[in-house]
Amino acid sequence: MLKINLFSLILSVLLLSSCGDGKQIDSSKIAFDNVLKSKNLDSIRAKKDELNAKQQEITSQLKAINARITTLDENSNLPLISTLTSKFEPFIHYIELQGNVTTKSLVTLRAEFNGLLSQVYVKKGDKVIKGQILAKIDDGGLAQQIAQMEIQRDLAKTTYDRQKRLWDQNIGSEIQYLQAKSSYEAQNEAINQMNQQLAKTRVTAPFSGTIDEIFTEQGNLVTAGVALMRLINLDDMYIETEVPERYITGVTKGKVVEIEFPVIGKSMKSRIREAGNFINPSNRTYKIEVDVTETNENIKPNLTARLRINDYSNPEAILIPQNIISEDAEGAQYVYTLKDVANNIGTVQRVDITTGQTQGNIIEVESGLTENMQLIKEGARSVKDGQRVRIDTIE
Repeated sequence: MLKINLFSLILSVLLLSSCGDGKQIDSSKIAFDNVLKSKNLDSIRAKKDELNAKQQEITSQLKAINARITTLDENSNLPLISTLTSKFEPFIHYIELQGNVTTKSLVTLRAEFNGLLSQVYVKKGDKVIKGQILAKIDDGGLAQQIAQMEIQRDLAKTTYDRQKRLWDQNIGSEIQYLQAKSSYEAQNEAINQMNQQLAKTRVTAPFSGTIDEIFTEQGNLVTAGVALMRLINLDDMYIETEVPERYITGVTKGKVVEIEFPVIGKSMKSRIREAGNFINPSNRTYKIEVDVTETNENIKPNLTARLRINDYSNPEAILIPQNIISEDAEGAQYVYTLKDVANNIGTVQRVDITTGQTQGNIIEVESGLTENMQLIKEGARSVKDGQRVRIDTIE
C-alpha cells in the first residue's frame, strides 16, 4: 500500500513539474490532441519519442524510490510467509486394499476311473442340481462282475441263514456256522467295494450350479485325475484379500467396506463377513472375506476388486499438511507457529507435536496444537525459532 501511494505521489509531482500549472496541463493536452489529429507522421512520431522518454524517466525514478524505501523500512526485508489456522474437524481414515472375487462353490470335476468317456449329459452353460449325473465312464464290465458277485452273495446268505437256524437249535458245529457267516460277510464287503468303484464311473454334481467349461469331450479315453468339466455357483461369491497385521484392531468382522470393480465400473457397499485368526509369518498379514452383496453377470471369480475400509475415526481432530512438519536430529516432530502478530508481522515459535494417522497428504495431530493457532505453511522450511516474519496470506 505504501509503494502504491508513493507511486501515485511521484507520478503527480512529475506531471505537475512537467506541466507547471493547470493551464500548462491544459495546453499540453491541447497540443497532444492537435498532434494526434494531425496527419503529420513526423510530428506524431516525435510526440511518441517524447512520451517514451518521460516514461523511462519515471520508471528510473520509481526504482530509486523503492530502493530507498527498502533501506529505510526494516519490515520490508522480513521473510514472506503464508499461514493456516488450526481447527477441529472430523477425520475418517480409510485403508485401501486389493482383492479378488472368489467362491467356495467352484470345482473342477475330474475322472476317478480309467476308461472311455461314454456319455456326457450336459453342455457348457447348463444349469444342474446337486446329485445330477453329468457324465458316464465305461465301467469295462464292472457292473456284470457285481451282478455275478451278488448271486454268490445271495447263496452265501442262504447258507448262513440255515446254519444260523441250526446253531440256534444247538444242531451242527460252531465252525460250520462261523464259516458260513464269514463267507457271507466277505461277499457282502466285496460287493460294497465293487459298488464304490462303479460309482466312480458316474460323474455327479456336488452342488447346484452352472457348467462353466467342458474340458474332455464324449468318446475320449480318460484316466483318473483328468479334468472333465468345471462347475460353478455364482450365488455365494465373496472377495478375499490380505490385511497387514497393524490393522488387526481396526479391520474386524462386521466392518463396512466400500467395493469398487474398476474393470466393469461397478461399486457397492458390503461388510466383512469373516476375519482370519491366523497371521501369516512370511508376510505378516491375515485374510478377510467380504460378501458380494449385489448380483451382476459381469462379476466373476478372479475379478479384481478395490476395497476401502474405515479403520479409524475422530470427530474432533486437528489436521495439517504433512509437508509443513519438520523433524530434528533426535526424531522429534515440530511445526512453526506465529505469536505476537500485529499488522501482518509476527514472531516464529517452534511447537513440538505428536502425530497419528495419515490420509493422503493430511496427518492428524494428537498433541501440541490447539484450535485457532496460526501455523506457517509456505516458507516453513526457511524460517527459524524466534525470527520475525511478514504474513502474505492467511488460510
